[in-house]
Amino acid sequence: MTSRRNSCLRTAATITAIIACFSQTSAADPSQYLRGYGNQHRIVSGDMPPGQVGQARLTGRGPVQGYFQPVAFSGPKGVGFSMPEHGNLFGKEDPTLQLGLMVGGVYRFRITGIPNAEGAELYPTIELIDRIYPPPGLATSFPILINLDQDDLDAALDGRMVTRVIYLEDPDTAIALPETPKTSRAIEISEHQDALEVADRFGRPVAIVRIGSVAPPTAEALMPQFFFGYPIWAPIYKPEQPEHAVTR
Repeated sequence: MTSRRNSCLRTAATITAIIACFSQTSAADPSQYLRGYGNQHRIVSGDMPPGQVGQARLTGRGPVQGYFQPVAFSGPKGVGFSMPEHGNLFGKEDPTLQLGLMVGGVYRFRITGIPNAEGAELYPTIELIDRIYPPPGLATSFPILINLDQDDLDAALDGRMVTRVIYLEDPDTAIALPETPKTSRAIEISEHQDALEVADRFGRPVAIVRIGSVAPPTAEALMPQFFFGYPIWAPIYKPEQPEHAVTR
């Protein structure tokens, strides 16, 4: 069985700038727009509003409707991730948060404990635009890895917008090196490039993470819009180690 690693492309720009420019000249086959056909004209781009790419994927082929795709977050030491559980109330911070997200949904999560920024919080979004296909019964063993580094967090706190497109490498062209959440490779690209289009050249995009400096609104009536309607997600519980277990 051939496996693929999660990788990502990252582009940073000022929050007032267009992250990537896109010029459309003709339509593509809707069944192919997320399959890595880099030489064809595209009908989606990375600078579309959150939710549009994922919703377009739901109209394509494959069992993606209603599927909870496992996702695992990680970041610098001390950082915690949490999801809204009851309206705008967040759950407990977890440095290695894992959960199931639905393809097509846009989820806003919270980042706390940012190094060198005491008391600061960030509220990025993650948009699932496709799923992966692990061996039967092992879905939680092969999550989509979302590793945010210190540069991402610093850029957002400085008022810039960071976009990460997570993709699965093409097994025919992937670099044969082991990879973990802490060693995942990020490819820096120009703000004038479309991160989604570039990711298509390397593999199959599965998620878009957008990190900015926005904060929740003070008006309660605006909360559902800020949290994109609170799409449903599924917790993934980690197995507890017995008290007598020895870790190395």
